[in-house]
Amino acid sequence: MTLVRPAPPLARPATPADAGELVRLRTVMLDSHLGPVTDLSWQPAAVDTLRTRLADPSGDLAAFVVDRPGTPGALASTAVGVVEYRLGSPANPTGVSGYVFSVATDPDLRRRGYSRACVEALLDWFRARGVRKIDLRASRDGEPLYASLGFVRTPDPAMRLTL
Repeated sequence: MTLVRPAPPLARPATPADAGELVRLRTVMLDSHLGPVTDLSWQPAAVDTLRTRLADPSGDLAAFVVDRPGTPGALASTAVGVVEYRLGSPANPTGVSGYVFSVATDPDLRRRGYSRACVEALLDWFRARGVRKIDLRASRDGEPLYASLGFVRTPDPAMRLTL
């Protein structure tokens, strides 16, 4: 008996019309890391930002999504990335780097390859723009996916100042 494996999910570039769903999935991601997010006052500004930034196909921000099966207009998964510009260094002579964030899949649709499809499409987008250094912060659940794609832990400690 031959087992037939389902085709891997296809990720597509997000459009401005997906902004609301992208923010919903970002909230799903934040909920899984921080516990239930109760302050949703940031969401309208995030939707507006995504609508504007995704309208520019040559811009520095992209998102890739997998549509929720059987539910038109709804998303199952996403990965968002941005190209950043800094001064060059020995490890990154051009100073161009990528940052991956907001990788999220609805809990009832996890373990189907949706996040992988989104992140792989995002990595292709970075490659097409000449980005060779890509960073992200991984949750424990996400780390095996990123490791399988070639990401490695770095010794750089992260610090933050909130003004």
